[in-house]
Amino acid sequence: MPADELTGKPAPVSAGDLGSVPLTDRGNVPAYAEKLAWLESLEAPGSGPSDQRGRKLAKRAWASLWPKALAVIIVLAIWQVIHISGWKKDIFPGPGGTLANLGDQLKTGLLWHAIGTTLERAVIGFGLAVLIGAVVGALVSRIGPLRAAFGSLITGLQTMPSIAWFPFAIILFGINTTAILFVIVLGAAPSIANGLIAGVDYTPPILLRAGATMGLRRLSLYRHVILPASLPALVAGLRQGWAFAWRSLMAGELLVIIANQPSLGVLLSTDQDQADMQSATAIIIVILIIGMLVHTLFSMADRAIRRRWGLVGSS
Repeated sequence: MPADELTGKPAPVSAGDLGSVPLTDRGNVPAYAEKLAWLESLEAPGSGPSDQRGRKLAKRAWASLWPKALAVIIVLAIWQVIHISGWKKDIFPGPGGTLANLGDQLKTGLLWHAIGTTLERAVIGFGLAVLIGAVVGALVSRIGPLRAAFGSLITGLQTMPSIAWFPFAIILFGINTTAILFVIVLGAAPSIANGLIAGVDYTPPILLRAGATMGLRRLSLYRHVILPASLPALVAGLRQGWAFAWRSLMAGELLVIIANQPSLGVLLSTDQDQADMQSATAIIIVILIIGMLVHTLFSMADRAIRRRWGLVGSS
């Protein structure tokens, strides 16, 4: 903008000078004004990247929660209808009384102590099963004689009911936590091993050739190529192994009653002996909720792996 030579103040802009300011296609708005408006819009609340990310997370959480909430409402409605119909009304409790009973139990320390004991056994037993199953699966999947000798045995152990092992475990270890952990490992480890074996079998040969071309051999090939390629099948085996471990744990706590160690199985067995159907149903709901939460964790891990592999969209 030219300045007045006498006063030193900016000279007024004439109509001819306006013609030199670049205009946009949207009427007579200068380009710099449009850019300023765009920058101000970025600073406006609710339009930044963090806000957009928060909205995406909220939408994703809602999309995941509303089907589960709908399923719970349907189950409660069916439960209430059965209770109103009068079928075994003296024995079969309604949802209102059962949920109230569950709320009362949650206010006491006994139920939380039992949940802690059960979860501790589940984590230790499943951790041992993962370690043993992964080692056995890695060896059997890569060594032909071992697969020929133990492949069918692992599958047979996987199909064997875990409750059949408890008489053997009680005789071998006695009535203690070790007997329960032993059955948990036998119930879960074969599924984990078979999951890893299946993942190794379905590793694309082109990946193996590419790894060999890059100089990878044995352990390095297994670590950098085979194990990442078999990860989806391994996660599926882990999920199935957890299901077997959880069922084995519940059966063990019902059969192996250890003194002064309250657990969910002990509470359920006590309610059964006292014919307390409301309390027994409340404990069953707790067992179901824990199983659903762990299943959700495995689903999140599986979704993350599939997204990393490009099998699902990032949204």
